[in-house]
Amino acid sequence: MSKSKRLISELTGVFLAAVLFGIPFYFVINNASKNAQEASLMNIKAPAEFLLFNNISEVLATNKGIVITAFKNSFLITIFSIMVLILSCSMAGFVSQRRTDKATPVINFMILAGLIIPPAIVPTIWLLMSLNIFKTMFSMVMIEAALTMSFSTLLYKGFTATIPRQIDEAAIVDGAGPLRLFFQIIFPLLKPTTATVIVLSSVNIFNDFVNPLYFFPGGKNATVQLTLYNFMSKYHSSWHLLFTDVLIISIPPLILFIFFNRKIIAGMSAGAIKG
Repeated sequence: MSKSKRLISELTGVFLAAVLFGIPFYFVINNASKNAQEASLMNIKAPAEFLLFNNISEVLATNKGIVITAFKNSFLITIFSIMVLILSCSMAGFVSQRRTDKATPVINFMILAGLIIPPAIVPTIWLLMSLNIFKTMFSMVMIEAALTMSFSTLLYKGFTATIPRQIDEAAIVDGAGPLRLFFQIIFPLLKPTTATVIVLSSVNIFNDFVNPLYFFPGGKNATVQLTLYNFMSKYHSSWHLLFTDVLIISIPPLILFIFFNRKIIAGMSAGAIKG
């Protein structure tokens, strides 16, 4: 392909991406800047008066600052879930890739089962209530980590395959034990995959709607996605505040993707050479 054709194809791809992602984002910002009557029309016409900052202040003050409380809960759930994922999945990926005994197929099946078998809502609630941890931050963190664990483990396993076994053998010869081998030698080499797990899992957990709705109910336990209910009802919807809330809760994931998109690509493709 000549340079001119390649340039045209690249510009076309950039233009299409800008249209596909830019128009919805403009629609949200545009309606978040309108008053209640204008936003209810659901069009892309510019607002008669720019009210974005007024709407943001009203959203943050709604229901005694429930949006701020929701941000705190979502950030805590996301941070603790990522810590659990990085620690457990990196070790599981390393062990499952290095083991070659009879237990290896069983371990691989259990990892894949986490991707295949859907979560059961009612049995999970019953188990949490039996353990007296229902509607607690601890249970929500464990659920979010468990639902993302299989995918993250496979990422770590794929990248571990690119690390020569000679590194393990050299560390063992030097007297390193299993924990020292992993945390001082192997884990620092897993940084690309760790960055990928942090970004992808953070966005999924932060934007999760269904699981907090079922497993973390209550006004004090609200997460960012559940705050959308504050601006929608059966008889009336404040569309200008709803779009403003959507805009506010979209900022953290957007910042993550802007600054770490290259790390996501590197981490996803890091284990593609070896299986």
